[in-house]
Amino acid sequence: MNQSFGKHERVRKRRDYSRIYQNGIRLYSENFLVLICPNDKEIPRLGITAGKKIGNAVTRNRIKRLLREFFRLHKDSLPAGRDMVVTVRKDVSARSLEEISRELEGLLKKRSAEI
Repeated sequence: MNQSFGKHERVRKRRDYSRIYQNGIRLYSENFLVLICPNDKEIPRLGITAGKKIGNAVTRNRIKRLLREFFRLHKDSLPAGRDMVVTVRKDVSARSLEEISRELEGLLKKRSAEI
């Protein structure tokens, strides 16, 4: 079980983000919008977007660190061959990793049949 989070596990290119936004399945929670779309690779990949309305750079970077850690710890249970883009809808920087994990796990389990 590899616990790293390398560049090959990230959605990095604009064309990939565009493809996911156009073709992805949308899952909504109180604080996040998650888009999931098949990719041509055998691994799950993660992309994160957090706009300026969420807060300053320190706040946005903390949220992104928490989301990357969630992905790193749960990537073995995520469906392989899928790209996942998490859009932050509200400032969740004061929340713990456990609270964020609980929200995202619940969202993904509830809609796992569609994924």
